[in-house]
Amino acid sequence: MTTVDLNVSPMGRVEGDLDVRVAVSDGVVTSAWTQAAMFRGFEIILRGKDPRAGLIVTPRICGICGGSHLYKAAYALDVAWGTRIPPNATLVRNIAQACETLQSIPRYFYALFAIDLTNRKYARSPLYDEAVRRFAPYTGTSYAPGVVLSGKPTEVYAILGGQWPHSSFMVPGGVMGAPTLSDVTRSIAILEHWKHNWLEKYWLGCSVERWLANRTWDDVLAWVEENDSQHDSDCGFFIRYSRDIGLDTYGGGVGNYLATGTYFHPDLYAEPTIEGRNAALIARSGICSNGEFFTFDQRWIREDVTHSFYEGTQARHPFDGETRPLDPQRGREQGKYSWAKAPRYHLSGQGYVPMEAGPLARRIVAGAPGAAAHQDDDPLFTDIIARIGPSVLVRQLARMHEAARYYQWTRQWLDQLDLRESFYTKPAEPAEGRGFGATEAARGSLADWIVIEDGKIANYQVVTPTAWNIGPRDGSQTPGPIEQALVGTPVADAEDPVELGHVARSFDSCLVCTVHAYDGRTGRELSKFVINGAV
Repeated sequence: MTTVDLNVSPMGRVEGDLDVRVAVSDGVVTSAWTQAAMFRGFEIILRGKDPRAGLIVTPRICGICGGSHLYKAAYALDVAWGTRIPPNATLVRNIAQACETLQSIPRYFYALFAIDLTNRKYARSPLYDEAVRRFAPYTGTSYAPGVVLSGKPTEVYAILGGQWPHSSFMVPGGVMGAPTLSDVTRSIAILEHWKHNWLEKYWLGCSVERWLANRTWDDVLAWVEENDSQHDSDCGFFIRYSRDIGLDTYGGGVGNYLATGTYFHPDLYAEPTIEGRNAALIARSGICSNGEFFTFDQRWIREDVTHSFYEGTQARHPFDGETRPLDPQRGREQGKYSWAKAPRYHLSGQGYVPMEAGPLARRIVAGAPGAAAHQDDDPLFTDIIARIGPSVLVRQLARMHEAARYYQWTRQWLDQLDLRESFYTKPAEPAEGRGFGATEAARGSLADWIVIEDGKIANYQVVTPTAWNIGPRDGSQTPGPIEQALVGTPVADAEDPVELGHVARSFDSCLVCTVHAYDGRTGRELSKFVINGAV
């Protein structure tokens, strides 16, 4: 058996390890298994603690999206305690959450994904030299501005929240501090600087408004050719180059999409409840399966541990969830292979099925019929999926599309702040309660379930976008989203399977990723492809 170890450009994961084992037959992936190799145990840490502990502990789950963890933890406790939130506090929470995602978009694209576009495999493409000129790490003409300017939106977060990352300024009933006029003015100036000097100058080559006017795939293709500025922008070039090297032909996934939604209309979620959540959302929640849309309902979520290193084979709702770790050696004897649980969602007629979470999922849900006046109504990606189907290209484009959308919303929210009004309402702190809080982190749907008994946390469960996407097979032996997305991926060179990196990175899971490639007929390991590093 020959094993080739390769260290490829940094993926920029924050913590944890993901082993992806694939079987390759005749140059195509036929099976895949995602194996999360690290036990975290935050749910165990929180058990028995003060209910507010989630505001401190869960933002430490991730070093790049701690604000998203804080956001959903605060809303989970708002629901459990029955708080009242002033409109200003809702707006500040929205702004902070959006700014964290805005910083992630260019940082992820240039520092984590686009580096692989310079792989020598693509040297035959007539666009290859231009890809190297733009995207080469550290020296690329677009790499440096994209990475450096990506930090600007989190300066806004730090102004409002005191620091980033790991802020805990969102609390039940609102936020801990009221911004001044100077704070708001500085925030607007920083956001405008980011828009002018990266989003419009480098990525779009046009105004935000012009890009958001695209409503169909044909509109996007026409936009690319509309003028030299758009054609030669990073977005225009990425679309042209991706189609040339085939990133639009593989990496599709399970075909089921879940968005828990995020950002609330300040007048519609003053008293947070589970039942009132969907109608108050600006970025909508929803489910899409094979082109059919369904209402999102957290009651239909289960976490299956059949193939996870936890005791039993049950599938439980998070309110009743258990985190009872099992020695991996014993677990492997039972057919278990990952520390990740396998989240599933129940669909009528289909049972509990895997769901892809992330930018593509929420962009598809944004095109569902029935949007209220205050809600995102954007049919672009429902049209793209209908026209060309999901792929690495489409998943990446969905992530980048949100830069323009979230910028617009954030500017509107900054303008809506009323500095004469309150930012906090002191809540009662009942000794019993159950709460659900969720958001859309940069990487997808992120949610907390908290059960409070006798003034302490009796149960706390966190389901991350990474869990949705990298979860293993379930009790029905159905592969998870990344496991399925890897199937059908062409592997031109088993000693440098960059295609596997494209697929794994397109989900942007918060894990260091190692891909093992095996011959599907002989079982011989062909290579080990390491996607490592941290921002």
